Amino acid sequence: MNLSNYHSHSTYCDGQASVEEMLLEAIRLGFTSYGSSSHGPLPFSTSWNMEWDKMEEYLAECFQLQEKYRSQIEFYVGLEIDYLSDTYNPSCDEFTRLGLDYSIGSVHLLGLDTGGYVDIDTGAELFAEQVAKYFNGDYEELIYRYFDAMRALIRVGGFDILGHCDKVSKNSAACAKGICESSFYKHLIRDYFEFIAQHGCLVEVNTKAYPHIGEFFPNAAHFKLLRELEVAVVVSSDAHRVEKLNAGRAEALKALYQAGYTTVKELHQNKWVDTPIHKVYQ
Repeated sequence: MNLSNYHSHSTYCDGQASVEEMLLEAIRLGFTSYGSSSHGPLPFSTSWNMEWDKMEEYLAECFQLQEKYRSQIEFYVGLEIDYLSDTYNPSCDEFTRLGLDYSIGSVHLLGLDTGGYVDIDTGAELFAEQVAKYFNGDYEELIYRYFDAMRALIRVGGFDILGHCDKVSKNSAACAKGICESSFYKHLIRDYFEFIAQHGCLVEVNTKAYPHIGEFFPNAAHFKLLRELEVAVVVSSDAHRVEKLNAGRAEALKALYQAGYTTVKELHQNKWVDTPIHKVYQ
């Protein structure tokens, strides 16, 4: 019944529960497969990423849990890895040599012309302050740079799932009313999705925000276009707490089916397979 989730966080990063607590909840809910994807290390510290000195412990615990619960669930070991630059991203040796089952490639930080990075995955108020400070209040410039960074991530590769691929739209829409309905945005997003399709990316439908604001990433308004472009999708909730492990899944699957999707990708026996959207979600 499409009970799977490959985007979840734990106390190794900014999650609120241990890897095992999250895994046990997945088992309780009847999940067939589940993956842990803590935020991978960065070259600097943030309030949300794992540090490199925790990596060995994280991997050891995850692989032990994989064996411990093998008879109850398919548990996969992953990371959510940020694209910072062409020299630090999911394709780098630091990550590819870890022996992960899968990884999610994401953009949370944008490089600045003056050096350093700015976090664009914040609350709307801080987001607006940072657009004013670093981009002269130009939301179109910020959006363009975000999608440019996402394109760069896609070019370098090294990941299995493209994470919350239009996340910038949430705060942009809140702070610059109407911008996501503008011709600028519509043209940019279509070119971007065509680029995704050309590179054969597996796109995450991220349901994290659905219980709060009724939106997915990518936005459900784009599902038909993604289907027309034959972009494969996987549904995950980006859960940071056990109670969010299955949040928004049914609604996302229903919206995908209404847009013309009949299958979603799931990990089974270490392979990404097309899995029919169950009739309960149609």
